[in-house]
Amino acid sequence: MNTKIRSLLAAGAACLGLLSGTVHASSEGVPWDKFPTERVTDMAALQHGAKLFTNYCLNCHNAAYMRYNRLRDIGLTEQQIKDNLVFTGVKVGDTMKVALDAKDAKDWFGNTPPDLTLIARSRSGEKGSGADYIYTYLRTYYRDDTKATGWNNLAFPNVAMPNVLWQLQGQQKAVFAEEKDPHEEGRTTHVFKGFEAITPGTMTPAEYNNSVADLVAYLQWMGEPAQNERGRLGVGVLLFLAVFTVIAWRLNAAFWKDIK
Repeated sequence: MNTKIRSLLAAGAACLGLLSGTVHASSEGVPWDKFPTERVTDMAALQHGAKLFTNYCLNCHNAAYMRYNRLRDIGLTEQQIKDNLVFTGVKVGDTMKVALDAKDAKDWFGNTPPDLTLIARSRSGEKGSGADYIYTYLRTYYRDDTKATGWNNLAFPNVAMPNVLWQLQGQQKAVFAEEKDPHEEGRTTHVFKGFEAITPGTMTPAEYNNSVADLVAYLQWMGEPAQNERGRLGVGVLLFLAVFTVIAWRLNAAFWKDIK
């Protein structure tokens, strides 16, 4: 198997792990960090997130309910989309589907990689939204030599999938300490204390966190491309109702002023 195919498999496996692990993540792992929701209205962030998505997730996963040309809604021209985000020779008007055969994917991964169009909207738990989970998940991978892949994850303990973004983030290890369980005498708990860098990535920690936020923003936007327009319309409707209420109140006063 050549290097390119290995890279594609790793990318698909990581995204598959993100999806399959969500059910367990709601009750296990660390608290979820809050995703910076303002990124969803930032065109530059969405464009960067779209680039990361097509490079690292779209190798094996479909986004079959999204067309490439819908990315015009985040400020890209069709030529920019074609030159920078379409790698398989498909048309700009086509949906975001991959050439990976479903049978091959099931043989390689154990399951057919799910569609990612609605991932940020469909994954949530008592710890927060789906966007919060993905934002935490993609930033809490660490090296673990006891695992077959060499990776583990704080948001999804014992994750079976590797970190596809490790070259950007670098490699880190998690530091744990044994502490007494305050709720049960004689029992100790494994407490996370922080990360220690092993090797640097191509990005600084701040740059990596920002990039993950951009990717999650794109995933959230992709699940409902009209959400920003819906928000603007909602504000306009509320302003109209506020003005109309004042007008109706004054008209009512004028109509009844001579009636005692």
